[in-house]
Amino acid sequence: MGTGTGTSKQHRRGNTRQRIQDVALELFAEQGYEKTSLREISESLDVTKAALYYHFKTKEDILTSIFDDHTRPIDELIAWGHEQPRPVSLETKQKTLTRYSEILIKAAPLFRFMQENQATVRDLKIGESFKDRMLGIYEILKDPEAPMSDQVRCFSALFTMHGGMFVLKDVEGDPEEKRKAILEVAIDLVTRAHTGA
Repeated sequence: MGTGTGTSKQHRRGNTRQRIQDVALELFAEQGYEKTSLREISESLDVTKAALYYHFKTKEDILTSIFDDHTRPIDELIAWGHEQPRPVSLETKQKTLTRYSEILIKAAPLFRFMQENQATVRDLKIGESFKDRMLGIYEILKDPEAPMSDQVRCFSALFTMHGGMFVLKDVEGDPEEKRKAILEVAIDLVTRAHTGA
């Protein structure tokens, strides 16, 4: 019986942490990171600041935890990519982009926040670690000896996926159809780079 109670408390703690992250990200996106205070986050959650401090001491702690949770699948993708045989096959590159597309959809609120708060993100440690992750994916996509134009195509594939997600969100149409179109263009760029076409 004692074990069940402990699990229940742990589960509630996990929910509180998740609620704090969700509300904070919503406020950061609406008002901007700099203009959002811990007090506003606690009031939106209807919890005391002490309850908030139990989980996170600063706004940056909250943002870092959101970032870590949402980017863990990127780390897993990069690790998977590095385990693949060399030279990297076109199929592996295409799978990398397909998996990355799915990650972007699941983490869309975080990526929207990052797009709209670029200066803040650049100044915080998450900016540098995100750049490292993008380079990690890029290393899977490009061939080490590829001509510069093909390297640019591989990097452009990543920008297509990021840019497409933001630009097309305000364009009419089925979200899944838009995601597939963005992925198709990204895969086409990497395919051209891979085949030297």
